[in-house]
Amino acid sequence: MEMTHEQLIISSLLIGFLLDCLLGDPLWLPHPIRLFGNSISFFTEKLNRGKNRKWKGAATAFVLIATTFWSFWLVLKLAENNEMLYVVLASLGVFYGLANRSLIQEAYKVISALEKNGLEAGREQLSYIVGRETRNLNEQQIRMAVIETMAENLSDGVIAPLFFYALGGVPAMLAYKMANTLDSMIGYKSEKYRDFGWFAARFDDVINFIPARITALLMVILSFSWRGLVYIFRYGHQHSSPNAGYPEAALAGILNCRFGGPNVYHGTLVEKPYIGKNVREITNRDFYKTCVLNFFTCLVFVGLICVSIIFLYHG
Repeated sequence: MEMTHEQLIISSLLIGFLLDCLLGDPLWLPHPIRLFGNSISFFTEKLNRGKNRKWKGAATAFVLIATTFWSFWLVLKLAENNEMLYVVLASLGVFYGLANRSLIQEAYKVISALEKNGLEAGREQLSYIVGRETRNLNEQQIRMAVIETMAENLSDGVIAPLFFYALGGVPAMLAYKMANTLDSMIGYKSEKYRDFGWFAARFDDVINFIPARITALLMVILSFSWRGLVYIFRYGHQHSSPNAGYPEAALAGILNCRFGGPNVYHGTLVEKPYIGKNVREITNRDFYKTCVLNFFTCLVFVGLICVSIIFLYHG
């Protein structure tokens, strides 16, 4: 029986989400994000020099994001007459666009290394998933960094891609991933990237504005945390990022702990504001609670998208 467009969209979303839950991001599997990173590195090496770096960086970001969108749009357009092929390709697109299992796995590796092999192992493992320098962090700071990262990346690694899938399907989802990868690679305020990466950083701020706030609200609703809701409004806007502070504030309220404070990034001490007031030890229980919350936030948002699509077609 022929599937409706609505059924194709929902089926692809659910299959892609299930694949992410089952597989995560195995190293043996080719991943378009690696291609994105190689493309960004190529243009950065060629263009991040001389005059007009701002405009060259903006042009690089625009071309890469637009090329990503239209490339995946064309691939799916060519496959639309073959339902099975379309679902396979779109499901793979969703799978590649999501990073919830890999986020939880990488966070667990840090906690496991810290518990089993000690402080140095924990610091080294943490360095793979955060931008801050880790060589002088103590055990408490490592645990805090893990949980902060899980909150922030729940937004830009899970909820934001799903949000753009709801708006424009796999092409919009993977165009978002290109934009986010650009920000993570060149969106720094260091001397090297301040001009070349300015557009990538600002654009990433804009496209994550709504998803970050959706993430924070879903987190507090699912955890029935009034304190988390209060923290969103009290602390969310105090973060140096216009978006990262909202899910972090929500989680600080949910766990009743304090995040933030000074950290070293690329050799520079950055005085970040504190989020929350309760200075207490971060425990493994906090980590596992965050893992469960991340998963159910993702699951519920997938469900909300499916319901919204059904309502859009039948409402």
